Amino acid sequence: MYNFESMLSNPLFILLMVWSLIWKGMALWRSARLEQKIWFIILLVLNTFGILDIIYLLITQKQIDKSKYSSSTPENQLTKD
Repeated sequence: MYNFESMLSNPLFILLMVWSLIWKGMALWRSARLEQKIWFIILLVLNTFGILDIIYLLITQKQIDKSKYSSSTPENQLTKD
């Protein structure tokens, strides 16, 4: 049986945790930016080692592309002039 110290010394475990953290961070950032509170909570609570996070990022790719160019924030209006 593994204990916590042996898990932390396993390179595969560390690689899996880094992999998961990167994808989770990107997915949480996008869901917050798109103001999708339900997705934010789901992604925050469920740990699927990046699988759900990657699927979410792929599904919302078109939404984030549209929001970059159709946003009417004051910052974007200043750069258009």
